[in-house]
Amino acid sequence: MAVISGISDQDLIVGALAGNGEAFGVLVERYERAVYNLCLRMLRNVEDAKDATQEAFLKAYRALRTFKLGARFSTWILTIAYNASCDRLAKRKHDSGVELPERADQRPGPAEEIEREDEARALRRAIDTLPEKYRAVITLYHLQGLQYDDIALILGLPMGTVKTHLFRGKELLRQRLSSESEDDGVCNMVLA
Repeated sequence: MAVISGISDQDLIVGALAGNGEAFGVLVERYERAVYNLCLRMLRNVEDAKDATQEAFLKAYRALRTFKLGARFSTWILTIAYNASCDRLAKRKHDSGVELPERADQRPGPAEEIEREDEARALRRAIDTLPEKYRAVITLYHLQGLQYDDIALILGLPMGTVKTHLFRGKELLRQRLSSESEDDGVCNMVLA
C-alpha cells in the first residue's frame, strides 16, 4: 500500500470503484482512527465502537458508487459513522454504564503529566454525561477538529443549530467540570 498511500482520496475512490480493493484499504487506513474515535465518543463502549467502525466502512464500501466525486470523503465517512452510532444507540435498551478506557500507558510520570491525565479523565467523563446532540458536536469540533459546515453536513443540521449545540454543550461542560473541581484548568483545556 505504500505505493498508493500518497494518492488523493478522490483518486483512491476512482481506483476502488474500478475494482482496486487496495485503494479502498488506504482510505480505511486514513480514516479508521477518526471514525473509531467518533463512534467511541458516541457509544461510550469499546466493542460497540469497533463494531460501528467496521459497519461504517462496510456501508461506505457498499455505497461507494453513490459518493459524489469532488465532495470530501472525510465528511461522507464520518456521516456514515455518526448514523451507524445513532442506530446502535437507538437499539440499546439502557445505558451500559461502561466508562471510556484509560490511557494504555499507565506508568506514573511527573506530577504535571498525572495532573493532565486527571483533567483528561474528568473531561471524558463530563463529555459522556452530555446529551447526545451536544456530545456529537463537541466531539466533532474539539476532538476531531472539524469545521462548522462539515459538522452540519455530518449531523444533517443547519449551521446555526451546530453553533448553538456547541455553545450549549460547552456551557454544560463548564458547569459539570467546575462542580467536579474548583480548578478551572480542565475547563480551559478544551473549552477555550
